[in-house]
Amino acid sequence: MAYCARAARFKGLPGLLEIQQRCFHASPITFAAAKVAMSKFDTAPMPYDRLQKNLAVVKKRLNRPMTLSEKVLYSHLDDPAGQDIERGVSYLRLRPDRVAMQDATAQMAMLQFISSGLPKVAVPSTIHCDHLIIAQVGGVKDLQTAKDTNKEVYDFLQSAGAKYNVGFWHPGSGIIHQIILENYAFPGLLMIGTDSHTPNGGGLGGLCIGVGGADAVDVMADIPWELKCPKVIGVHLKGKMTGWTSPKDVILKVADILTVKGGTGAIIEYHGPGVDNISCTGMGTICNMGAEIGATTSVFPFNKRMYDYLKATGRADIGAAADDNKNLLTPDAGAPYDEVIEIDLSTLEPHVNGPFTPDLAHPISKLGANAKKAGWPLDIRVSLIGSCTNSSYEDMARCASIAKEAMAHGLKSKTPFNVTPGSEQVRATIERDGIAETLRQFGGTVLANACGPCIGQWDRKDVAKGEKNTIVNSYNRNFTGRNDANPATHAFVTSPEMVTALAITGSLDFNPVTDKIKGSDGKEFKLSDPFGPELPVKGFDPGVDTYQAPPKDGRALKVNVDPKSQRLQLLEPFDVWDGKDLEKMTILIKVKGKCTTDHISAAGPWLKYRGHLDNISNNLFLTATNEENGEMNKVMNRKTGEWGAVPDVARAYKAAGIKWVAVGDENYGEGSSREHAALEPRHLGGRAIIVKSFARIHETNLKKQGLLPLTFANPSDYDKIKPTDKISIVGLKSFAPGKQLDCVITHENGSQETIKLNHSFNEQQIEWFKAGSALNRMKMLAASKK
Repeated sequence: MAYCARAARFKGLPGLLEIQQRCFHASPITFAAAKVAMSKFDTAPMPYDRLQKNLAVVKKRLNRPMTLSEKVLYSHLDDPAGQDIERGVSYLRLRPDRVAMQDATAQMAMLQFISSGLPKVAVPSTIHCDHLIIAQVGGVKDLQTAKDTNKEVYDFLQSAGAKYNVGFWHPGSGIIHQIILENYAFPGLLMIGTDSHTPNGGGLGGLCIGVGGADAVDVMADIPWELKCPKVIGVHLKGKMTGWTSPKDVILKVADILTVKGGTGAIIEYHGPGVDNISCTGMGTICNMGAEIGATTSVFPFNKRMYDYLKATGRADIGAAADDNKNLLTPDAGAPYDEVIEIDLSTLEPHVNGPFTPDLAHPISKLGANAKKAGWPLDIRVSLIGSCTNSSYEDMARCASIAKEAMAHGLKSKTPFNVTPGSEQVRATIERDGIAETLRQFGGTVLANACGPCIGQWDRKDVAKGEKNTIVNSYNRNFTGRNDANPATHAFVTSPEMVTALAITGSLDFNPVTDKIKGSDGKEFKLSDPFGPELPVKGFDPGVDTYQAPPKDGRALKVNVDPKSQRLQLLEPFDVWDGKDLEKMTILIKVKGKCTTDHISAAGPWLKYRGHLDNISNNLFLTATNEENGEMNKVMNRKTGEWGAVPDVARAYKAAGIKWVAVGDENYGEGSSREHAALEPRHLGGRAIIVKSFARIHETNLKKQGLLPLTFANPSDYDKIKPTDKISIVGLKSFAPGKQLDCVITHENGSQETIKLNHSFNEQQIEWFKAGSALNRMKMLAASKK
């Protein structure tokens, strides 16, 4: 169901009744309903009865206290009685409750689903248009430009959603994670989303996990979803936040402790008395940025702050149902964690992390000195608040309180100040309550309800590419070139309140906790502690209708893809493994240092090609540093002896039938969930990626596309491989779980040496490799049943 255009006239009605009165073409949901629906847009009932039955089975088997993560995850097992359960070892087969896809990744996910030949999705699924809107001049104009520029893509996603029973959120509706929190997340939910910041839903007590599009296709095709049984890292919170300390500072501190790979293979579970002192949206902020430490996901236990948020967003019935199932939604006393981190909120100092990596942490009291010592530009060129991480009503209200006080002393932002509302509902509510106008008077530009600069969708004009400069933002990710494609931009991540305070002086060496500033009258004053209500006193204003429900039966509808399109391209199956070892492969590139999915498949302007595999493959490894020459996008073509751009050389190898391999360092593929970073090397002839270690999502994405993600048994063997070497992967005929593969390195002088490579393939994943991809394997199995 969708909000009607006249929704704004019904502002006085509370809760679920308000939602029902505002909506059309929907079956009413009543408080007295025997079955509570998972959302106001779904007919599927809340899964608590099934989850409780499964939990009872697993609890009896384990015969020990269970963490919250275990309860929610294991209660979604496809076979709770028979599934092997061992943290860090077993591969769990799970039945998620729903799937969410943002528009950049939904293109490839839906193209893969179309290739499967299935008539419709098997679980509630949604598409959210938030990634393709470029920040240029302001929200209204930028949104219209995006609608015009991306019409072909939006039409494809809208029609595919209608045909295959997928809900469609139009451009302007908001960022996927905020829409999920407002409408779909609930305590105990297991959801997969084709975006790395899907864990945002953990703020409402769900296990929401970022995946690639191929994983989403599995779930939409009613195939149990596979996940390596995660470890559980507990973060014990005590005390209470005061002053300038915010929920963002919790995750900035955790990133400092665990680093960008410390959470890999684990769920971060927050618990302890300090939890109740954090708002629901604040908990979402913490879970959202858990992606930056490599965590599978993050989660908080159900509490009153969650119930209040559910009630405020028209879901009091879900809150009541959650309250009735608290045993499922909270950890047992004495539950075993693999590691425990202790954080005292009462003494936690505000943090600013960066530049170039989200785990380089600076308490605000040390930021200025650290910046001076490192030679980072102190002068802040642009300040940005909002994004999927920090765009709640509470965030915006707290920033407005700072802006009001500054303006009362005759001060405004010294820098351009960009504001990104997380959703149409947040935008409409802060407009109604005067918050948006306060931020405009402060010097702010309110951008579209979309990802914008956070993901590189920023048409920045104030600095030249290569010009060294500093920006501060309340986003989550600050890799080199992430926000503006300028490798010289020093991006710092902090809370929206701290961004706002720093914007007043325009310098990194200002500490609002202790420092005074001069007003326009020359008198000094110290900023008061920021304050904003957790939830709007007048309730949320839903704003403009932005949702399209799929028809009851879309089988007769057509989804057309123009074969001449430069934005969309139907997929061709990858080739099947020929049954032989991979002999003497050429090394396309040996990457030096950090190699995120941004390095492998750049975002920004390349997002427009996310539905066209061949076109987007022209960005392969553009910003990865080649160890051979220390340069980006310049590798030697071993056949011709000439230097060329990485995609060009890869295409030349493919045309000549030359199989190639890439070699990388630690935590290869960290960052975004984008499966294009796996699709592109496969499309251009890659066969294996050999590294010291992988980020979780990327390793799975590589497997799904028929590539071999392999790790050095001895990490120092990375140094044995030279870019001029040939690489053979030996032992594939006896490829088996837990069995190492041999790597024969043939050096340029003809000498050879053999090293061992590890892998994490299970039996099912080995079948993906043999079939050429997981999608190929799915089709084979479907054909065998006919």
